[in-house]
Amino acid sequence: MDVSAEPLLQLRDLRVSYGATLAVKGLSLTVRRGETAAIVGESGSGKSQTVLAALRLLPRHAHTSGSVLFEGMELLTLSQKRLDSLLGRRIAVVFQEPMSSLDPLFTVGSQIGAVLRLKAGLPRRAAYARAKELLDLAGIAEPGRRLHAYPHELSGGQRQRVAIAMAIACNPDLLIADEPTTALDVTVAAKILDLLAKLKQSLGMAMIFISHDLGIVRRIADTIHVMRNGEIVESGAAAKIFANPRHDYTRVLLENMPRARRHARRDAPVLLRAENIGVKFTLRGGLFEAKRAFTAVAGVSLCLDQGRTLGLVGESGSGKSTLARALLKLVPASGRISFDGRDLAGLDRAAMRPLRRSMQLVFQDPYGSLSPCMRVSDIVTEGLRVHDPAISRKQRDTRAALALEEVLLDPELRQRFPQELSGGQRQRVAIARAMILKPRLVVLDEPTSALDRTVQIGILALLEDLQDAHGLAYVLISHDLAVIRAAADEIAVMKDGRIVEQGPTQDIVERPREPYTRSLLAAALQTGEA
Repeated sequence: MDVSAEPLLQLRDLRVSYGATLAVKGLSLTVRRGETAAIVGESGSGKSQTVLAALRLLPRHAHTSGSVLFEGMELLTLSQKRLDSLLGRRIAVVFQEPMSSLDPLFTVGSQIGAVLRLKAGLPRRAAYARAKELLDLAGIAEPGRRLHAYPHELSGGQRQRVAIAMAIACNPDLLIADEPTTALDVTVAAKILDLLAKLKQSLGMAMIFISHDLGIVRRIADTIHVMRNGEIVESGAAAKIFANPRHDYTRVLLENMPRARRHARRDAPVLLRAENIGVKFTLRGGLFEAKRAFTAVAGVSLCLDQGRTLGLVGESGSGKSTLARALLKLVPASGRISFDGRDLAGLDRAAMRPLRRSMQLVFQDPYGSLSPCMRVSDIVTEGLRVHDPAISRKQRDTRAALALEEVLLDPELRQRFPQELSGGQRQRVAIARAMILKPRLVVLDEPTSALDRTVQIGILALLEDLQDAHGLAYVLISHDLAVIRAAADEIAVMKDGRIVEQGPTQDIVERPREPYTRSLLAAALQTGEA
């Protein structure tokens, strides 16, 4: 990055308030042409609020003051018509969760084409051709075929590439990437970072990269601005920040990695045994294509003792989540599964119901898995209404308060709605919903992937305490090897629906045998996750 390059975006004394609450407190920063500026901080530090305020994308009840200059134009007072002409054309945004920015009812080709017709004025045929070029530029295989795919038919990494293709459609001068790799596995995250760096170089863009993870920005940022409680507490060249952080908070972010724990081997009975598990799905064909069978899991066998944690790692599409759901008999599967010595193979839905309370699932995205229309108390006691229908509402409320206390939440929060809680609080509510039924096996599907490091450490410590207190067995799915290393007793590495390597955590991390496992560890080191 040329330090003499002229400023492209200048924020001066930017303030954002919601009533008496200040979300951004007099922030100032400059982004120069060709520069990658990273804004780093924990959830709630004001990172996203800063850029959304600069682009006037905050809700109406938010109050913004200060100055936002883009090439000398004051964005905060620019007419809506002129601002709309800039957004998507000169300034583009890639959001954290591409499914929230892609319309599920339209193909990705039609959505990219719509941007090109609206912002670049291209006719339909030219927009279609350009959309195909953009998908190819974004590194999507078979771009001609993917043009006709709907967002739900693509993997997380593919959807993020589509979102990037849409953002760069008009060759913007400034690209804002808001946590673009948070929900992706390490190899895909590394590829997305490489793609963004390559596109920035080839298109001559400046970029603002927002992240809670300093390890991620290490390999992409020229300058770093560390935010805490709505303020920038430290700024400087990336190399200097990492070599000699001045602020205590910056040092905390650099040091906050999950710590590996060492378990002594305990003699415990086998709780879950799976033998030769297979899962197949039938995929619909296109206009001239026949339906075809897809094997998601093939010949997987594993064993989990009571009170132990098995970590499942692998890239998106490797079959981790499908295998976990097969173990809980939530998807049809071949093979044999036994739980606490009981064969589950012949049990139908009704026969499985009494066992459900002993086999619980915690999802990746607590915001998506918690109903926004229900109060926390009703969410936490959902399972009780199914498995203990005879208890009174007052008894359920008492149990909800105790469950929230166990996950270290204030019981008074049970009267709130999920959208009134932080990400870490929502995940604790999701854990409380599972724990209130006193399960013996809990499947944790990416329970920390959307959380910043300090919150991750708190959730992992909570899970460890609950495991020790209740003798729980965990199946922990994660793309984050730092999380797996900190929490798992054993690791099973999945690729293309099969377990390619399995063993004690320390052996897998320090002495991997398979090339695929070594590639995962190498990607984790590149993105700062190992």
